Amino acid sequence: MENQKVWFVTGASKGLGLTLVKRLIDQGFSVAATSRRLNDLEKEVGKHEQFLPLEVDLTNEASVSAALTSTISKFGRIDVVVNNAGYGLVGGLEELSDQESRGNFDINVFGMLNVIRNVLPQMRKQSSGHIFNIASIGGFIGTFPGFGIYCATKFAVHGLSESLSTEVEPMGIKVTIVSPGYFRTNFLDASLAVPANPIDAYAAVRASQSMHQDQINGNQPNDPEKAAAVLIAAAALDQAPLHLFLGDDAYQMVDQKIKNVVQEMEVLKALATSTAFSS
Repeated sequence: MENQKVWFVTGASKGLGLTLVKRLIDQGFSVAATSRRLNDLEKEVGKHEQFLPLEVDLTNEASVSAALTSTISKFGRIDVVVNNAGYGLVGGLEELSDQESRGNFDINVFGMLNVIRNVLPQMRKQSSGHIFNIASIGGFIGTFPGFGIYCATKFAVHGLSESLSTEVEPMGIKVTIVSPGYFRTNFLDASLAVPANPIDAYAAVRASQSMHQDQINGNQPNDPEKAAAVLIAAAALDQAPLHLFLGDDAYQMVDQKIKNVVQEMEVLKALATSTAFSS
């Protein structure tokens, strides 16, 4: 039956990850979930027979491998992976240090790759599995002042996931890129990282930061409970979507970008396609 699937969810002590884990447990799924601090998971979720809380450092491949081994040891398999762990970073590209920028990539991209790399042997053995990589609408649209590095990490998630899908499809493994719009979680609260050395000239960046933290935060239009329900429903589909945009706001932004790109292509088509060698 569908609820016999085993789920592995990263970044599960808050936000969408926590909401998803609670809903999965309520529906009878077996769930392994990770957090940097085990106490946070146990406090938020509680103890359940079919729940395995795991303290994991996603930047440490040995830690990730041990968590997956523990999951397989307890449940016998892993059917669905949700690479949800990540954090927001707002700051102009000039303002953010190399360390700050690489830190965002370490969690949002390389931590995800550590999970993918270590779970695929089990999924190949099963000839089945479904990997959900949580990106963002900022992984498809980058025109958010101050979110350049964060968007870059999520654009990377889009690119690696599209390639991954072609690599593992012959093995019976599915891949879905999840790109949420604005959901009412704690993503924009104190956990939103900012540059240690801001530059006064970037007024647009400060305005964007203020808008997200003071106006959008707490007023996001989308419900994470409904997002979790969509993910569970998508995992049950015979034909998994490669791209899953979540929220009416996400759909509107994607639609507008596609229209803009098509318009630009048409305007420049004659010039841009004049590059072939003459016959």
